[in-house]
Amino acid sequence: MNLGIIGQAAGLFAVTNIDDILILALFFAQGAGHRGSTRRIVLGQYLGFAAILAVAVAAAFGATFLPEAAIPYLGLLPLALGLKAAWQAWKDHREGAGGEEEQAKEGGPSPLEVAAVTFANGGDNIGVYVPVFATAGIGGMTVYAVVFLVLVAVWCFAGRYFATRPVIAKALARWGHVLLPLVLTAIGLLILIKGGAFGW
Repeated sequence: MNLGIIGQAAGLFAVTNIDDILILALFFAQGAGHRGSTRRIVLGQYLGFAAILAVAVAAAFGATFLPEAAIPYLGLLPLALGLKAAWQAWKDHREGAGGEEEQAKEGGPSPLEVAAVTFANGGDNIGVYVPVFATAGIGGMTVYAVVFLVLVAVWCFAGRYFATRPVIAKALARWGHVLLPLVLTAIGLLILIKGGAFGW
């Protein structure tokens, strides 16, 4: 394997996914104390990123699954999940202890929720990956895909690490139920606005 391509792949992944560490930390904080939540979050992150890779590879080969005009509307996914998380936080606040018991049963975010946010947040990544993949050839594309998938695990570890640091964990435990809906809603609106979904 060419070390230059590995370095380029690692750099490209880091630049296009830096915001995912914050989102992952929020998800890990939300799932703290729930059995199996780490596994579900990691699975969701891999599902979402695998979908981004599949679309980028297909587009690089000329078989685009999503028309370019549809990509901004991926922002509706995190926006909807942010509104749902805000509703849940408001409901839990009103119900007090009863809401906490219900949340404990749910066990934090589901793999599909994490995957949906990852995929929607990575909509702009597809636009970056396609030309890189198209010029890298099949061998280079394979190296990129392998490096990306290894780095997804590193990102999950980093997100969990930040969520379990005492100071950060305390802040996330106190404000996570407010931050998660805000971050998801902001990401959704940013994707919609940046993509010109409102005609701006």
